Amino acid sequence: MIKLTLRKWLVAVTVAACLPLVPHTAAAAPAANLPDFADLVEKVGPAVVNIRTTANVPSGGARDVLPPGFDNGDMSEFFRRFFGIPLPQAPGNPKGGSPAPAPDSSPDTEQNRGVGSGFILSADGYVMTNAHVVDDADTIYVTLTDKREFKAKLIGVDDRTDVAVVKIQASNLPTVAIGDSNKVRVGEWVVAIGSPFGLDNTVTAGIVSAKGRNTGDYLPFIQTDVAVNPGNSGGPLINMQGEVIGINSQIYSRTGGFMGISFAIPIDEAMRVAEQLKTTGKVTRGRIAVAIGEVTKDVADSIGLPKAEGALVSSVEPGGPADKAGIQPGDIILKFNGRPVDTASDLPRMVGDTKPGAKATVTVWRKGQARDLPITVVETQPEAVAKADARAATPQKPKQSNSLGLTVSDLSADQLKALKLKNGVQIDGVDGPAARVGLQRGDVVLRVGDTDITSAKQFAEVTAQLDPQKMVAVLVRRGDNTQFIPVRPRQK
Repeated sequence: MIKLTLRKWLVAVTVAACLPLVPHTAAAAPAANLPDFADLVEKVGPAVVNIRTTANVPSGGARDVLPPGFDNGDMSEFFRRFFGIPLPQAPGNPKGGSPAPAPDSSPDTEQNRGVGSGFILSADGYVMTNAHVVDDADTIYVTLTDKREFKAKLIGVDDRTDVAVVKIQASNLPTVAIGDSNKVRVGEWVVAIGSPFGLDNTVTAGIVSAKGRNTGDYLPFIQTDVAVNPGNSGGPLINMQGEVIGINSQIYSRTGGFMGISFAIPIDEAMRVAEQLKTTGKVTRGRIAVAIGEVTKDVADSIGLPKAEGALVSSVEPGGPADKAGIQPGDIILKFNGRPVDTASDLPRMVGDTKPGAKATVTVWRKGQARDLPITVVETQPEAVAKADARAATPQKPKQSNSLGLTVSDLSADQLKALKLKNGVQIDGVDGPAARVGLQRGDVVLRVGDTDITSAKQFAEVTAQLDPQKMVAVLVRRGDNTQFIPVRPRQK
């Protein structure tokens, strides 16, 4: 017992002697100051509104609200067993059963359609929200934080950017301050205010997770980890200076609820749309009438482009601005009016922001060199691209073998005319290298490397000279689209 006690005492002394060796600064390091959003919310909150929409339905139509395969008995039992409450009453039927059919002369019933959010742009009542919040609404109600409710007039919507503007008859309203979304920094704190699940004036906070996030829509979104749920749509995303830098618009979710990723429309893009909606009720955009795709690293390497950038022209509308300017399928658009096109999604925004009728310069990469082409932008309208079947009535031609694993045949003059092509050969068979990269029968080969293909015979001569150690870019037309496909020739 004495030895054990002595050992414990020695250990205690040793530990005590070592304690001063621990750096004092580590224990005394001050905690980081977390942001306080209270003043910010007090400043901006009064300018954030709740938007409720309704639709007019026949008064007897409420009986069709149950899911297919369920009757009121099924649903009554479901609500009783799992929620301990009776089935919510249908309009005109206090017992919750199927309502009696309404006479044809009965007036329509106003039913709630959806709930969203918005924010006041000007003291005279202009309010910005999402287009999908007010789509197909018969009546729009705007409720302020002081509980006043107004019927709103729809000024205009733009489905492409998901921006809408409505107007209420009021004055001296509180307004938001508009920030600069170009100055947003990844990692900065931001706040969302809205009505998730109809809970008015709910405040959530987080950080900016990414900028310029392309989700397939027209705009590059601001990605955040701010909790955004159904009902937050149309509400403001606010920086620490109390400025609106975005409109909360979308969430990534597998459940319908927030999963840590939300997207906001940059406010500078939204304000450009809002000004047009306030002035004319619609948005006018420019177009140059091309279909485009991304430029991959393999494509860039195979055509001698220094890096993977720009927009690959897959098709050109006959008679459109691009066609008149001399832009061809297979061109890579590197700049528009001197502004670099880093990715394919940049081009539609640049062209769309250009006033119809304006002159512009397009820089394209073609056959190993850049060239500038003047172009006149026109107003956006529904695009139509002619279609033709290159395989129809194909004349039988001698098949030519080559190092790409392709057999091809000539196209008739009628086929070239139908496809609006000046040159090309049709693929009749694929194997080896061509099969591995996905080339198909019926595709039309327009160019190999920098050489335009005019006949099956010339195609065979060109492919015979290919270096099997180097990838070659094959420009291929498939349906209405044209794209480069890098292929490595096989050994002779």
